[in-house]
Amino acid sequence: MDSLLGLIDQSFDCRYSHSAREALNELPDSFTITDPSISGHPIVFASRSFLKMTGYSPEEVIGRNGRVFQGPRTNRRTVMEIREAIREERGLQVNLLNYRKDGTPFWMLFQMSPVFSKEDGRVIHFVAVQVPISGMQRRNGVSLSKDGSGCNEIVFGSCRREVALDSLLDLDHVLAFNSTCRVTGLDAEEPCEASDLEKQKATTAIKNILSVLTHYSVVTGRLVCGKRCAISGVGFISSSLNISLGRIKQSFVLTDPHLPDMPIVYASDAFLKLTGYERQEVLGRNCRFLNGMGTDTSTLHQIKESIRTEQACTVRILNYRKDKSSFWNLLHVTPVRDASGKIAFFMGVQIEEGGKNQDGHGLSPERRQLSAVGAVKVAVRGSSMGAGCSKS
Repeated sequence: MDSLLGLIDQSFDCRYSHSAREALNELPDSFTITDPSISGHPIVFASRSFLKMTGYSPEEVIGRNGRVFQGPRTNRRTVMEIREAIREERGLQVNLLNYRKDGTPFWMLFQMSPVFSKEDGRVIHFVAVQVPISGMQRRNGVSLSKDGSGCNEIVFGSCRREVALDSLLDLDHVLAFNSTCRVTGLDAEEPCEASDLEKQKATTAIKNILSVLTHYSVVTGRLVCGKRCAISGVGFISSSLNISLGRIKQSFVLTDPHLPDMPIVYASDAFLKLTGYERQEVLGRNCRFLNGMGTDTSTLHQIKESIRTEQACTVRILNYRKDKSSFWNLLHVTPVRDASGKIAFFMGVQIEEGGKNQDGHGLSPERRQLSAVGAVKVAVRGSSMGAGCSKS
């Protein structure tokens, strides 16, 4: 858990500085910020208004997935809409029923927007604003009041919802509840409608939040923006693929063979722990930075040949961590193809020879490598198939 919290602090503070937290908390809006590059797509920031509205403490929210806010009557179709927006890395605005810590449901207008890196165009974070729907007019003509008469709910925000979308397992959980549970006066098939004023309020809040994030990213020199900037020669992977890859616990990287010098476009948390580097120090670089004076050139040639011939290879190579200490790396390199059969990435799986902190569950290094490769191939093919379907 400590390592996760460290990644979360790094995700926010290194990008915007710690001072940005105070500035964001000065805003009156209820919102959350999540990071799709961290395993589980966790919440990395929750505003004071959001915590007050939902009844949670910061410790109960930061680092958690949005599934914590789902409940028996959370609409499945809305969940799928948010999931698709994350996959396509775009904004959306929907009416959503979520639940407070004490279990009471409430309707709110949920507006989500991606935050892009100006350096490489990747999605850095998602911002989600939650605006209470004060006059909850239903299709059947029943109006739900603010105090909950007729139904004790109203407002609730769930940036984490989109985060929750990263795990479809939660959909089964929601569907099971939908079939067995009922909340008095609520009908998931008849969503409450937000007013034009509430929609405008959500849009304005998003603009204000992005303005603060942009300002503080200038302070750190790691600029962000609300729209993707097309930068030639720099690769990125989709948020949906990021989320899928984040569930894989093995040490590995993905490189893009279609870009000059085959830069790393994804590095797992385990890889960062093994090598001592931070994510921003790795992305965009060729893997050769792991080599040093003791690295055998014939082994490097073998790796280059396997890439040239688009074949897999396994080698034992001496690599170096950020602190200059060396380790023997049992490296497996293999092409990863998309759903059309074209090579999308090359994958490198690293296992430290004799490493004490490897959680291999009794599997041999070869089995562990193949397991990681299989999981990545499934994620890449699934992501490319989903992207193809969404465009059709």
